[in-house]
Amino acid sequence: MLLTELTHPGILEALAGAGHGARVLLADGHYPAGTATGPHARIVHLNLAPGTVDVTTVLDVLLRAVPVESAQVMAPEGEPEPPAIAEYRAKLAPAPVHTLTRFDFYDAARSPDVALAIVTADIRTYANLLLTIGVRAEGTLTPR
Repeated sequence: MLLTELTHPGILEALAGAGHGARVLLADGHYPAGTATGPHARIVHLNLAPGTVDVTTVLDVLLRAVPVESAQVMAPEGEPEPPAIAEYRAKLAPAPVHTLTRFDFYDAARSPDVALAIVTADIRTYANLLLTIGVRAEGTLTPR
């Protein structure tokens, strides 16, 4: 049995194959995952019903499974930042969270270094999040 709470086989496989600098897309329920993900991305659908499962729930589990060095969010131009982005900034601190326009975000998510795209049923607008995997801190690996 696994010692982690993350048990989804597809997500575990994609994360195990991803390394430092690989990216993970957490997409809201509005995101065009079929056309706006990288060519190597494994797409996992967790969108059971509207609102179930949301990006924040997935983020909370991933943060206990992999280190995150930075993130990018999609934000509307000339409008206040959506509440989801403030939530992500708080959860990801001190990692930097960079804001991209919609089409710049799509371009970033189409990058060949996106290893995993998790499609959620988050119904909030602009709830998309692109994580960059970091490295494990010294002392967190136990030699056998």
